[in-house]
Order: sequence, then C-alpha cells, then structure tokens
Amino acid sequence: MANDAHQMLPDGRPVPLLTGEERPMLESWLAFHRATLELKCAGLDDGQVRLAAAEPSSLTLLGLVQHLAEVERTWFQRVFAGLDVPPVFGEETGYGLDPERGLGEALAIWRREVARGQELCAGRSLEATGRIVDGPMTGLEVSLRWMLIHMIEEYARHNGHADILRERIDGTIGA
Repeated sequence: MANDAHQMLPDGRPVPLLTGEERPMLESWLAFHRATLELKCAGLDDGQVRLAAAEPSSLTLLGLVQHLAEVERTWFQRVFAGLDVPPVFGEETGYGLDPERGLGEALAIWRREVARGQELCAGRSLEATGRIVDGPMTGLEVSLRWMLIHMIEEYARHNGHADILRERIDGTIGA
C-alpha cells in the first residue's frame, strides 16, 4: 500500500501515515480515530445509540459522541486558544442525553467542534502552548504536541468502549 495521505481503508477511514513528518502523522492518527468513532455509529438509529449496552455502565454511543465534542472544545478552544466558551451541551462531560437530541444533531455538533479546533491549530507550531483550565492539572502549560497525543489516546480509549457498545447493540465487530 502506498504511503498516500489520501489512501482509504475499505470501510472508508483514512489510513494513518506510515512515514513522514511528526505533525502530519499525529494529525492523520487523530483523523483515523475520529473516523472510527463515526464508523461505530454508522447505520444505527437514535434508539440504538441510546442503549447502555454494557451493563452496569450507563455509557451510550450517543453519549460518547457528545463527550468527544466536549473534549474537542475543551482542549482546542478552551486550553489551546484560551477561549472562554461554555460546555457544548450544558454540562462538562457531555454524557447526559437529551430526549430531543438525536445522533444526526450530535454528530453535526461534534463535526463543528472538530472543524473549529482544526482552524485554531492550523499553522501553529507543535511547541505552541495553552493552559489547562480545570481539573487536577489546572494552570499547567501544555504544548499542542501533547494535546494531539492526548486526543489520539482519548479517542483510542473511547473507541474501545464504542467497539463493545456496537457489538452488544447489533453484533457488528471490527477495528
């Protein structure tokens, strides 16, 4: 397989770069994990993405999409860009489900948060920094490099949850 930034897997996800510079490689892995989250939700209806399919956990695929929209906003807008923006869904985790908000709306909001973060990071050095705004590390300075690595880890962990949820919902398995 050629090392081409436009190479796609049969399921439609972009192949992460196998060689090359650090920034494009980090961004390609984050793009792969973002696409994996979307793939885990593909073909499901609003009822299915609301199922807490791994009891006793109340975690749902819809909650994961909302949570990752919050994560995108927090790290790239609040921490990196220093913007004073409220939580996307009115509470910090994003896991709470609103009966009026379905998967289509949640994915659109998540995509908007991803795009905004990409705009704020474009052209900025991996050494550029922001400050953590809450939690046990409040006030610590972190680099864009650290944030990209953290986001890859965050998506990888939650995509593992999504694997289990999807399999319990309809038996679909896969990376």
